[in-house]
Amino acid sequence: MEGLPVDVRAFHNAVEGHLLAAAAHEEARTAAARFAAGLDWLTEAQRAQVERQFAAEHLGLARASWQRTARRGEELRGEYEGVYRRLRARLLAGFLLGGALVVAADLVVLVSV
Repeated sequence: MEGLPVDVRAFHNAVEGHLLAAAAHEEARTAAARFAAGLDWLTEAQRAQVERQFAAEHLGLARASWQRTARRGEELRGEYEGVYRRLRARLLAGFLLGGALVVAADLVVLVSV
C-alpha cells in the first residue's frame, strides 16, 4: 500500500455503505424472525422460507427508500446550487456597482477640486 494515493473520503464512504448494508440485512433478518415466530403452525422449512421472503421484501423496501432519499438529495443539491450561484452573482454585481460608485464619487470630487 506504500506509495498508493488513498482517497480517505471514498474509503470512509465505502466502509459506511458496507456498515449500513450489514445493518439493513440484520434488521431484515430480525424483523423476519419476529414475524415468523408468530406463525407457530409452520414447519421449520416453511418458516425458513417465510423468513427469507420477508427479509428480501424488507431489504427491497429499504433499498427503494434509500434510492428515493438519494434522488431527493440530488434534487435539493441542484436547487441549492442554483440559489447559491444566483446569490453569488448578485453579491458580485453589488460589489462591482459599489466599487463603480466609489470611483465615480472620487472622480466627481477630483474634478470639482
